[in-house]
Amino acid sequence: MAEPRSGCPINAAVEAFGDSWSLLVLRDILFGNRRYFRELLAGSEEGIASNILSDRLKRLVGAGLLTREDAGRGKRAAYSLTESAIRLVPVFAQLGEWGVHNRPTTRRLRVRAELLAEGGPRLWSEFMDELRHVHLGAPAPESGGPGVLARLADAYAEAAAE
Repeated sequence: MAEPRSGCPINAAVEAFGDSWSLLVLRDILFGNRRYFRELLAGSEEGIASNILSDRLKRLVGAGLLTREDAGRGKRAAYSLTESAIRLVPVFAQLGEWGVHNRPTTRRLRVRAELLAEGGPRLWSEFMDELRHVHLGAPAPESGGPGVLARLADAYAEAAAE
């Protein structure tokens, strides 16, 4: 990790994940469970170029927000969120809510932000626990129904079908 330009916590955060492509890569891993380079490239709504994706993945690994599984010969390398990245869920929830209220959006692409805003910190915490299970191997959270990842995916699929 590079030395930050200043001791300001906002600057330190922006240096780690603040450019738009890094945020979008993290979004696609957090909400789309895209773990492989090709999935991230093909699934990018914004059309990220392969060289930019490669650069941002390297930066996010270097910043301690992702880990990269060493792939054996002929295997694809998987990217996983670190605890630091998982703790960005409230930040993404707040960014999404701000975007819904202040920028033009489409139903299909705002539905997950709306669900997170409605669920608030309790849902964010459940979501982070699920992500810890998926990415860090933590025990599966106890659930009385579909998990947050499934609810987010269902809401997205339903909005896409409209």
